[in-house]
Amino acid sequence: MSEVTITRHDHGASGEYQAHVAGSAHIGRLTWETSGANRVATHTLVPPEIGGRGVAARLVEALVADARAQGFRIGSRCSYVDAAFRRHPEWAGLRA
Repeated sequence: MSEVTITRHDHGASGEYQAHVAGSAHIGRLTWETSGANRVATHTLVPPEIGGRGVAARLVEALVADARAQGFRIGSRCSYVDAAFRRHPEWAGLRA
């Protein structure tokens, strides 16, 4: 698997996690909005050029890690994030 670097970009009441894959100019994204003390994942997008490398999973893992470290809970309007929570029942306590 290619090296994937995740960065977080806060824009006040919204933001996104970006996945940068070594050797590619394409960027995967997981966008979120603030809702009270929580973050609501709104969309996950991984271009086909960097798909199949676990990029979307890494984006969700970054959101989950920040929720644990910063104490917020995660809501979702994103089908991929919903599916990730179903695959990881140990994350249930982080759901808003």
